Formats: sequence, C-alpha cells, structure tokens
Amino acid sequence: MQSNNNFFDKLVSKTKIYLVIIAILLIIICILKPIIILPSIIIYILIIMYTYWTNQKRIAEVSEHITDLTLNIDKVSKRNLINSPFPLIIAETGGSIIWKSTKFVKEFGEFDINSVLDNVIKELELEIENNTDLKNNQIIKKIVINNKNYKIICEFVKSKSVDKKVADKKVNDKKTNDKNLAEKKLIDRNLTDKKSTDPKNADKKVTGNKKYTLTMYFVDETEIVNLKNDYENSQVCIGIAMIDNYEEIIQRTSGEEQIQIFSQIEKKLYDWASEFQGLVLKTERDTFIWICEQKYLNNLEENKFNILDSIKEINVSSKIQSTLSIAVSSEGNSNYEKYKLAKNAIDIALGRGGDQAVVRKNGKYIFFGGRTQELEKRTKVKARSVANALEELILESENVVIMGHTNSDIDSLGSSLGIYRLVKTLNKDVHVVNSNAGIGLETFIEYAKREKEYEEAIIGKEEAIEITNSNTLLIVVDTHKRNYSDVPELVDLAGKIVIIDHHRMSTDYIDNAVLTFQEVYASSAAELVTELIVYSDKNIKLSTIEAESLYAGIMMDTKNFTFKTGVRTFEAAAYLRRCGVDIIKVKKWFQSDLNTYNTISEIVSKAEIVGDSIAISVYDKIDKDANIICAKAADELLTISDITASFVIGNYGERVCISGRSLGDINVQVILEKLRWRRPYNSCRCTG
Repeated sequence: MQSNNNFFDKLVSKTKIYLVIIAILLIIICILKPIIILPSIIIYILIIMYTYWTNQKRIAEVSEHITDLTLNIDKVSKRNLINSPFPLIIAETGGSIIWKSTKFVKEFGEFDINSVLDNVIKELELEIENNTDLKNNQIIKKIVINNKNYKIICEFVKSKSVDKKVADKKVNDKKTNDKNLAEKKLIDRNLTDKKSTDPKNADKKVTGNKKYTLTMYFVDETEIVNLKNDYENSQVCIGIAMIDNYEEIIQRTSGEEQIQIFSQIEKKLYDWASEFQGLVLKTERDTFIWICEQKYLNNLEENKFNILDSIKEINVSSKIQSTLSIAVSSEGNSNYEKYKLAKNAIDIALGRGGDQAVVRKNGKYIFFGGRTQELEKRTKVKARSVANALEELILESENVVIMGHTNSDIDSLGSSLGIYRLVKTLNKDVHVVNSNAGIGLETFIEYAKREKEYEEAIIGKEEAIEITNSNTLLIVVDTHKRNYSDVPELVDLAGKIVIIDHHRMSTDYIDNAVLTFQEVYASSAAELVTELIVYSDKNIKLSTIEAESLYAGIMMDTKNFTFKTGVRTFEAAAYLRRCGVDIIKVKKWFQSDLNTYNTISEIVSKAEIVGDSIAISVYDKIDKDANIICAKAADELLTISDITASFVIGNYGERVCISGRSLGDINVQVILEKLRWRRPYNSCRCTG
C-alpha cells in the first residue's frame, strides 16, 4: 500500500511531470536530428541534477523552519507549565515524582503532601485500569487537602520507562554506535533526575515497570464549595408537629389540667424552635407548622429530635403520656411542595404509631424516635365513620375485590372473609383473591371451599386481573405495601382502593387509596374488620367459618391473647364468640405437622444468645415458606427464660427474610428499620 502511494506521489509531482515532458521533447528532437542525441542526454542529466539539488535545498529550508517552529512551541509550552496559575505536578503511577511547578511547591509547602499524593496516585491508577473507556485520557477527581477543596484534573499517557540495567546492557552491546551511546547518556540523565527531584524518592529503586505518566492540575474550589454550602444551608425547611394523643388527653383530664398540659407543650415547642432560630405557628388545636433553615436541620438530626423526649417529660395524670409526632421536608422546588411532602411524612409518622420524627431528604425518609409502644385509643368514632364511608364506596362500585398480602396467613384471609360478608350484605358482586398460601393455611382453605359459596368466591391471580377494572373497588387488608400485596397489578387496575391494616406505615405504601383505616394500636387486621362489622349500619350476620377465621386471626397475631392486646381486642373477641366460634377447631388450624415442628426445633437449637437476652438463629434451607417457619421459630425462642427479643433469618433463594419478635422491652422495628420491615412494634418481619 505504501509503494502505491509513492508511485502516486511521483505522478502528481509537478517536478516529475516537467522532467517527463522535457524527456519526451528531447526524444522527438533526437528522432528528427540524430546528431544532437549526445548533447541532449548531457543536457537532460544536468537538468535532473539541478532539480535534485533544488528539491533538497527546499526540503532543508522547510525542515529548518519546522524545527524553529517546534522549538518556539516547546518554549511556550514549558513557560506555560512553569508559570501555570494552578498547582501542577507530573508523576508516574509507580509513585515517582517527575516534576513540580513553583505554584505547587508554594501551595503545599507547609503541608506534608506526599502521603496524600501516594493515595491519590493509587486511586487514579485503579480508575485508569478499571475504566478503559475514559474519554480524552482525562480523569477529574475531588479531594479535600488541609481543609481546602480541590478538583484534580488528571491527564495520563502510557509511559514506557526503561530500566537502567536494561539500558546499560543495550548500550554495551552496541558501543560502536554513537546514537546508542547518546541514548545511554540520555537515559542515565533521566533516571538521575527522577531520583533527585523528590527527596522522598531518593532511596527508591527506579524500575522500568511504570505504566502511566500523570499530569495533575490542582484547582482550588474552596470558595465555590463554601458558596454552594451556604446556599444549601440557607434553604427553607418546612415541618409539621402534631400532638398524638390530643383526644385522649381531652377525654381523660379535667379542663384546668388540659390547659396546663397544652400550654406546656406549646411552650416547649416555642423554646425548641428558638434554639435553631425557627418559627412555629399553631394552625389547629393539635397541629403546628414550623420553619427552619437547612443548616439547623442537620443539628436537629444529630440531636435525634430531643423535643420528643422533652414532650414525654410533661406530667400528665390518668396514667397517660403526652407524645408528639414531627415531620419535615427539605425537598421541593417551592415551599408549597415542601409542605405537601411534610404532610405525607406526618401521615407516615402517625401510621407508625407516633412519638417519632420523619425527615424527607434526598428522596428518602429518615426516622427518629418511635421508642414508645403504641397504646390503645379509647375513641371509637373513627371506626364508625370508616364503616359508613366504606359502605358508601361499596355501593358506588360495580364490583369489589378483596386482597391480602403475599404468603397470606389466617389474619389476612380471615379479614378478607369478614369484609366479604360485609359486601355480600350490601348485595354487591365480591371476590377474595388468594394466589398463594403459607404453611397451615391450606387446611383452612380446603375446609372453607367445601361450601360452594367460598369455592366460587376465592379466586386466583389471573381471574382477579380479568375482573378488575376502573369501576372496581379494591380492598387491601393486613398490608399497606404495594410490593407486599398478593397481586400488585390490581393496585393499578382498580378505580378505587381502600386499605385496612394494623402495621406501622412504611415508605413504600399505596399512595392512591381513597380510604385508609390504619390503626397501629390494633392487635390485628381481624380486630379492625370486626369493629367495622360491629359499627356498620347494616345487620351483618357472620357465618361460623367467617367468625372463626376472624377469631383465629386475632389469636395468631396476639399469640393466644398474650401480646398487643387491649380492651378493644377482647371486645372484638367477645363479639366473635357470640357468633358461634369453636375454639377447639380454631386451635387445630394452628397445629404444625411433624416435619415443620422438627424444623422449628432445629432452628431453636441452633440459636445463639447475644447480650444475655437476644436470641438469633438461621434457617438456611431454601424454602418458599421460610417467612412463616422463621416467624414460628422466633415466637418459640421467646418462650425461653431471660430472652426478651428474637431474630430468625430465613432463605427464600433469591431473597432473605428476617422475623423479629420481642416481649416489648426491645423495639425490633427500630433494629430492622434500615432493612425492609413489615411487622409492628414487638413483631417485625423483614424481607429483602
């Protein structure tokens, strides 16, 4: 290919064309006058010699001009490097410092920069090796040196360093070659310069294994960073504070005591706001709006929102404790958006039992507090209003679909059957979705489907998706999380959604529900459904299996009425007993087969005790029912003396589940907060 190019160059060269034309003319003349053949040859040779001489002279002049130009450019480049306005250093990835600019020496002269450089060069080398697609051979890195913020702009090239010994051998083999002798001297000088440039590297052995030569500019961005931080710290944060048990204080204290309690709460709030130069405005009898700057929000987080503990210190008679819920948002393009996000956050705080602070920041929710176990509320007004609102939504809908959570348990299915009877009483088409069931529930489902009504009412995933449309009312029980629902697709298909749940609200809740009955004080979803049936305007008659499933749901979540029970729990249980519950039959539904019992016993036997009161065990076998087995094992661990909390880790295959239980002394939800939690205060199952 190269020879073809040379031949082409000969054809297009003007000098060569002229020589060809002259040759043709001389040949023609010689043919016409043979006597001038010899003079023509002599003349043509002289012309070629002259042409060659002039071409060589022109090439020499051009080369000299290019050399002068290159030298000038090199001088300018060197001058720019030496007088660079930014600290500049040239180094090799092996750690050798080739050259430092005067600005670099002045900038870091009073600081031991060597250790920082070693780390920076190692990090840059790793990034170069791990990212082969770096554009323009350039890396930008940010670093803090001596309380200053620098942006390092690094340009790199492959370096072919030659070991001095290799150079000696190469030169000694060709001593007669002047060019190689000059090369040896040049290599010797370069190696000596590299050794002597940095005192730290004086004793280092210089090898030929260097991979890259780095040119690093250090751009001081301290002023820009400080300006950005000042701007961000001055941004307005909008928060909401609510008294959790306002109604309970009103009902259980005298008028004079009420004034004292609420005035103390307001005073503590105003004093708290003055600490961070904030503003507090009372908007409702139990609600306050507060405003602060971003820089103070960070301090509030560091102090864990100590106002929560301060409010609980207020003396209140009647054996009740005043608590506060706080929400604040630093996100949003406008103050109104921040307020809306704070409203969502306060709903989450209340849905998790109150007595806590929720911070909306960087697209996430951060939780503080929540150490107080939720107490049963005495008012039943909400249950009555929710029952009436639910009936109206049912009557307005074309059909109703009831859904629990995945790997449903008796509380989920029992609650579904209770709502099923409520809808049936209102003469609406209704179905219960159950695409999968956990251990122990197959017996109940088989028993229920012996009756033709339930055989037709309980449907699977495909049929549920087929019958759900924009006129369908979807009622979700025993969960409020989209991804944990039995058939998440129904959430998007249904026109209206109602949630009935007793778990503390999580951040991935179903946000488009038109009606939410979420009471964390309740023992179970079955208790809440029973209340709705009791307070309904219609005369709802539960069948025996419906009453027994609701009763079983309460029994399971309260561990036979020993955990999380209140007056309302026993009232609901008493109502169900009057409906004809057979307790012996219900207890049989909770019986485990021999294999499951042996598995649970093995998990308990492998448990390790931490801190004399916390039991931790692992169920490492891949099992689709791992969550249920782990939950039963965690319950069993609590029967051991001195154990106040238990955690069992299970294996789903692609996922891991954690079941946590406690006697109330330890909040297992707080421990599992950073994971994907589900259960309430003393009972938490995390799946991730």
